[in-house]
Amino acid sequence: MISVVILGAGNVAHHLYKAFVSSETVSVKQRYNRHIKSLEAYKTDVAITDDLNQLVEADIYIIAVSDDAIAELSEQLPFENRFVVHTSGSVSAYDLDKKNRRGVFYPLQTFSKSASIDFTQVPICLETLMKKDYMALKNLATAISTITKRVNSDQRAALHLAAVFVNNFTNQLYRVAHEITESQGAEFDLLKPLILETANKVQDHSPYKAQTGPAKRNDKKTIKRHLKLLDNEHHKDLYKLLTASIKNTHGR
Repeated sequence: MISVVILGAGNVAHHLYKAFVSSETVSVKQRYNRHIKSLEAYKTDVAITDDLNQLVEADIYIIAVSDDAIAELSEQLPFENRFVVHTSGSVSAYDLDKKNRRGVFYPLQTFSKSASIDFTQVPICLETLMKKDYMALKNLATAISTITKRVNSDQRAALHLAAVFVNNFTNQLYRVAHEITESQGAEFDLLKPLILETANKVQDHSPYKAQTGPAKRNDKKTIKRHLKLLDNEHHKDLYKLLTASIKNTHGR
């Protein structure tokens, strides 16, 4: 059994805990958070604490907190030469305090406590600073996911940046589309099959080849008509910016 302690009570910590307790090869020894009330719902299933001095011994300590809090929390850990990893896509493994062995356990997915996740399909990107620690982290990852990949810091940073484009920025565009449909009393739900088809298409085709629409065709009349329909200047600016980007990509 691989024993772990999870530090944090946010979305990532929540889903990691659920995935670990469902595994036959992982034992969650304890959960820590500075605000104990955030862990009250788990107290009948796992030991909880808000005192770092009460942390139990484990094979791997997983820091799943906000990026800005990772370094400080790792400095506060009251032990040395244990294996400590964080779950961030953008924070360096070197940001962890060097008194412990360091690594990164980055699940590349968007997490919300209210949305269930099939963790077996979540890619987990791994990085360790000591070669001897890699197999321990690999074994932990394969206990909950079928997709694991060793990546260096630069690759992980690029993946995290790209994830912002395909997830956060795309979701904001969904919000803009929702505002546009609402403004005319149209149903946003009618766009959901298109959203799914767009996501499915890039499973088998490159985004370059999958591109369609008036910007790629350089359909000036449709573009002009769309801009005229947009009353919101922010929406209009987004339309112009993305249209120019598509035109530039496809030589229009």
